[in-house]
Amino acid sequence: MRKQLFLISLLFQMTFVVGQKSQSTNAPMLLKGQVSAWGHFNNDNPYPLYFGARFIPQLNYNIGLDDDKLLDFEASANIVGDAGWRVSDSATWHSKLSPYRLWTRYSSKQLEVRFGLQKINFGSATLLRPLMWFDQVDPRDPLQLTDGVYAALGRYYFMNNANLWVWILYGNDNVKGWEFVHSNKSIPEYGGRFQMPVPAGEAALSYHHRTADSRELLGLVPVYERIPEDRIGVDARFDKVVGFWFEGAWVHKARDLGEFTNQQTINIGLDYTFGIGNGLSMITEHLITAYNSKAMVFNGAANMTALSLNYPIGMFDSLNTIVFYSWKDQKVYNFVNWSKQYDNIALNIMGYWNPDEYNMPLQGSADNLFSGKGLQLMVVYNF
Repeated sequence: MRKQLFLISLLFQMTFVVGQKSQSTNAPMLLKGQVSAWGHFNNDNPYPLYFGARFIPQLNYNIGLDDDKLLDFEASANIVGDAGWRVSDSATWHSKLSPYRLWTRYSSKQLEVRFGLQKINFGSATLLRPLMWFDQVDPRDPLQLTDGVYAALGRYYFMNNANLWVWILYGNDNVKGWEFVHSNKSIPEYGGRFQMPVPAGEAALSYHHRTADSRELLGLVPVYERIPEDRIGVDARFDKVVGFWFEGAWVHKARDLGEFTNQQTINIGLDYTFGIGNGLSMITEHLITAYNSKAMVFNGAANMTALSLNYPIGMFDSLNTIVFYSWKDQKVYNFVNWSKQYDNIALNIMGYWNPDEYNMPLQGSADNLFSGKGLQLMVVYNF
């Protein structure tokens, strides 16, 4: 604990000293970051009151090379602590210090190659994403935080706006996106994506291969040390009067895991801005997901619909609401956020009204706090 407190103190001092220097001299090194704090009340949680804070210091350094080439680095840490309290009863607290991003990148006009702990995400969907393969972004999170993956990622941009992605992942033992079976971290994962322009939009084809390891599931599925798994994803987005898209993924495991051998997920959605007041933006999506021992069988599929509305109240205020509806159990998940921006400071007041039995296809870190009814106040400072 003393080491963590010392590191936090040192990072704050570095933020002030290096940040002042980089801003005044336009040096290639820049230290910036984000500090957030929140208070949370939910009488349905084991600890109704939760308080927490997070500090994400970020150091960037770049080296200019010849012919518009660049070599740059990014390192950031995730320092978070929170405490839960039940009045006149008990309390709990925990803290974590971990790397958030740690990568180096070489880039030119048409090529980018990045190595290290990084965020990889893609696809056309926003709220319910079949191609959430490597991140865990919750659309309700004002900070849009997600753990990274250790990977090598190359992207090449063609002159006609098409682009090709190639990646290799290694040493990632946490579940990512829709995964429920851990990866075998001693075996590399690999894949790629090709995206190209089409009339009125763009379309893409994605592929990923990994080796899963089900030994940690304690017999919930057949136990294998190595389960070859292949994923194929397709997505396309078009903009004509309204923006509309589709996104789908098929995940196949080469071992027999019963109904979890195959997963099929399809999303369709659209967005539009109504000329009401300052402009009311709407996003709606419908997700169909099914597990089966056979491929492309949708018996017993689960259906979920999502709706997001965003209205700018003024220059610095906005009101956003997100509603999810699960058709199978006929449950509604409600979320609303009023956000106000003061230069580098943002204030978020969030409320939610959800079923006590929380069953959402999202992997955000705060999901366990979002069952029942609650309020959360969050203050964010970006420097």
